[in-house]
Amino acid sequence: MAKVYSDRLVVSIDVGTTKMCVLIAQDVGNGQLEILGVGKAPSDGLKKGVVVDVAKTIQAIKVAVKEAELMADISIESAGIGISGGHIQSLSSQGMVPIKKGEVRACDIQSALDAAKAIPLPEGMQILHVLPQYFVIDSHTKVQDPLGMHGIRLEVQAHIILGAIASVQNLVKCCEMAGIKVSDIILEQLASADAVLSEDERELGVAVLDIGGGTSDLALYQNGSIRHTFVLPVAGNHFTNDIAIGLRTTMADAERIKKEYGMASLDALEDDTIFEVDAVYGNEKKLVQQTELVHIIAPRAQELLVLIHEEIIKRKLQPFMATGLVLTGGGSLLVGMQQLAQSIFGCPVRIGLPRLSHSMPESLENPIYATAYGLLVHMLKKSSHDSMDSLSGPLVNRVLVRMKSWVSDFF
Repeated sequence: MAKVYSDRLVVSIDVGTTKMCVLIAQDVGNGQLEILGVGKAPSDGLKKGVVVDVAKTIQAIKVAVKEAELMADISIESAGIGISGGHIQSLSSQGMVPIKKGEVRACDIQSALDAAKAIPLPEGMQILHVLPQYFVIDSHTKVQDPLGMHGIRLEVQAHIILGAIASVQNLVKCCEMAGIKVSDIILEQLASADAVLSEDERELGVAVLDIGGGTSDLALYQNGSIRHTFVLPVAGNHFTNDIAIGLRTTMADAERIKKEYGMASLDALEDDTIFEVDAVYGNEKKLVQQTELVHIIAPRAQELLVLIHEEIIKRKLQPFMATGLVLTGGGSLLVGMQQLAQSIFGCPVRIGLPRLSHSMPESLENPIYATAYGLLVHMLKKSSHDSMDSLSGPLVNRVLVRMKSWVSDFF
């Protein structure tokens, strides 16, 4: 195995509703990552992205971490984790500050962002991300990067993401009790976007929808910046639950049936296959036609996509989707989901796979790994950005401190 430099290690944990996924990677330079270890474990300690059973969540994290450590032959101490759940909220805010020395410096940009996040927060909520959408100097043209420009006044339009303090605290505590220090917390759809979107898509306008086990997470980009985020607590587990009820079978068998025979639309059905189903009681089995299964799943798939589409219509975000919609996450693998989304959204739809480099195992080229891999990419970008900022002086170093301070404030 190649020599590993501990200061170049990047570790991510996708704390999902149905699975834990741990990736250990090494930064090999030029924005490239080499995956050293992969660990997975079933997760049943969360519901709709929120911890509901601490002991089960800790155990699942431990199992996934151990598997990744054994594969990489490395012991890890800290990791970046993804967060989602129905408690996530987002809003827009503006900040405005004077440009102190006539030329925009990094500290002026940070001051503008600080002004944007100086807003009254709903009770029990905490700011997770402050994401600049664009800047304006002296009420003139919108710019994406004002650094080094001259003017008197700097304004920023920012997208602010909030999370419930209790939900975040429980997630962090579970990782801590599993022996992993949380180095960063990232909204999952931002991570997924980093994994599956191209720079052109972000620039021209695109939406990414990550259909996980407990939540469906939307992020919309244009001009290289975030435009909207949205978390819907309807996802893959609802398909499984509907199957279990409709076919009167066990949850375990319902999950198997969904993966093997599930379809999002009758249009995708070619042969009406007959398959065995475990009865919810005893050891009995029964035969079921695939048509019956699709009649159970299709309305739920349509409901999910219609709810997302209605959110986009309500927010008047259609003009931001010039290149269409990218589906990712385990739910995107449901046969016919891509075609159903195209008919509902009326735009091009593709399945988003992690954009891996040559040093990545092909087994990771799957939508279910989009969030975990995207967390690595997100942290690598941030690390590179922070390294550049550190060259600008101690004022800018406060940015990283502020972004991480709320994690330590919990304890």
